[in-house]
Amino acid sequence: MTILFVSDLHCEAGREGIGDQFCQFLRTEARDADALYILGDLFESWIGDDDPNPHYARIKDGLSALTRTGVPVYFMHGNRDFMIGPAFAADTGVRLLPDPLIADLYGERVLLSHGDAWCTDDHEYQALRRMTRDPQWQAMILGKSLAERQAIAAQARAESKARSAMKADEIMDVNAAAIAEAFRSSGVSTILHGHTHRPAMHELEVDGRRCRRIVLGDWYEQGSVLRWAPDGPGLAVLERG
Repeated sequence: MTILFVSDLHCEAGREGIGDQFCQFLRTEARDADALYILGDLFESWIGDDDPNPHYARIKDGLSALTRTGVPVYFMHGNRDFMIGPAFAADTGVRLLPDPLIADLYGERVLLSHGDAWCTDDHEYQALRRMTRDPQWQAMILGKSLAERQAIAAQARAESKARSAMKADEIMDVNAAAIAEAFRSSGVSTILHGHTHRPAMHELEVDGRRCRRIVLGDWYEQGSVLRWAPDGPGLAVLERG
């Protein structure tokens, strides 16, 4: 009995090794899981469910093959693939989740999130996040042609890389006060998120209560998975062959 968690794969053409490893993961370990949760940024970018990108199609095929075996797969939007919609869910059998969400993991209530909403020190990014999550803005973008959306996505990625290179790492990490408030408002003792690419299990105290924050890793150089068994969670590295 195990529930699996991954995030921040950033699959795209040019990073075929990530896609290869993830598809292998879907065909092997994930087949025996009680559930698989993908906490955002499965793709480097997503310009709409009508994107014909063949690299993305094989990821979708792998997810569909897994869900057809009866393993439930849950997806939470990241800051790169926030435009994934109902057609993607219908094609793959994946269930879309709100962010954040409290999940029951073998009797423990755990707050799940992609994690970017807690990076509150990065004011520029938070303003961008509010805009891109607006349904009216998304409808406007989806109303453009596929070629226009591809151009917009390419420009946005270039600008994002340039901005990130100029920011201190601390600014792009989660804010301690925001995390503490998330613990208070949710009442949970464990938070699990991705986004920062800093896999770790952090022990902390909030209002005299012992808590832990678990961070998932990215898949740039190797796979990263959290295996949550009835006796608790464990972070693991998946070596790339």
